[in-house]
Amino acid sequence: MSQKRQFAICVRSEGCEDLELRKVYELLPDARATRDGFVRVADESGEDYLYPADHFVAIELPLRAKRALSAASG
Repeated sequence: MSQKRQFAICVRSEGCEDLELRKVYELLPDARATRDGFVRVADESGEDYLYPADHFVAIELPLRAKRALSAASG
C-alpha cells in the first residue's frame, strides 16, 4: 500500500535561511528524524532536507491541491 502524501506549512525560519515562511512543503517519512525532533521536507527541486519540526505545522490539503503540488515537483 502506498504512503499517504503529507504536507506542512513553514511557520518559522530562524537558523534556516533557505526556508520560506508560509510556503507549503511536502513531508517525507523519516522515523529517525521524527524521534530526534526533525522533519524531512522536499523542496520544489525534489531535494530533501532535515529541519526542526517546530518550524512546520502539518496541514491537510484538498486532493486537487495535492495533485498540483505533485505536478510542480516533477
